[in-house]
Parts: sequence; structure tokens; C-alpha cells
Amino acid sequence: QVQLVESGGGLVQAGGSLSVSCAASGHTFRNLAMGWFRQAPGKERELVAAIGWSGGSTDYADSVKGRFTISRDGAKNAGYLQMTSLKPDDTAVYYCAATTSRFYGGRNSANYDYWGQGTQVTVSS
Repeated sequence: QVQLVESGGGLVQAGGSLSVSCAASGHTFRNLAMGWFRQAPGKERELVAAIGWSGGSTDYADSVKGRFTISRDGAKNAGYLQMTSLKPDDTAVYYCAATTSRFYGGRNSANYDYWGQGTQVTVSS
């Protein structure tokens, strides 16, 4: 059973930067494809970024391209989402997700088997 624990959310002013982390346990980390999703009040959960087993495959929502960077560190069994030039529209609960059944989860949340509890990111204007 994979456990995912997010950390690093918080309050930041528009234009600022923030990083969120996802600590993974319970499975061989190199065989976890990971993704970051977010859900704002009244909106559907959407993919922010995804990364494959090797880290060579990545994908980003159009709204965050050039501002957010997804990465992973096998030595620390952790995934990261670095966010820069934050906007009020980025305000949401950010969730880490993972799957062991495919090398790359992509944009479809149904492809992910495991989810963290979420961390709140709030961007003030």
C-alpha cells in the first residue's frame, strides 16, 4: 500500500513562489508514476503536472506551463512541485497522486491509484 503525504502549502502573495512536496512510502519509489492535481472550491479536480517513472516524461496544464516545475528525487522517495509567478487563480488544494500500474499516469485522474490528503495553497492578490 502506497502512502503519500504532502507538505509545503501555505499563503503567498501574487507573483511569489512556493514549493510543495510529496513523501512516498510503501512501494519501490522508482516504480511510482506521480502527478499533482488541484481542486479549487466549486471546480473539478484538474491535473497540474505529471511525471513518469524515470522523470523523463512530464506534462503540464497549459495554465501553469513555464511557471511550475515537477520533479522527483529517488534518494528521498519524494516528489516536488515548484511554483513560481503564482496567481490568485492558482489558489486550491493541491493533491499528490501516484500509480504503480503504469510508467506514466498522464492527465486522467482515474489513472492514479493513490492520493495524498492534500495541502492548501492560497495566493493573495
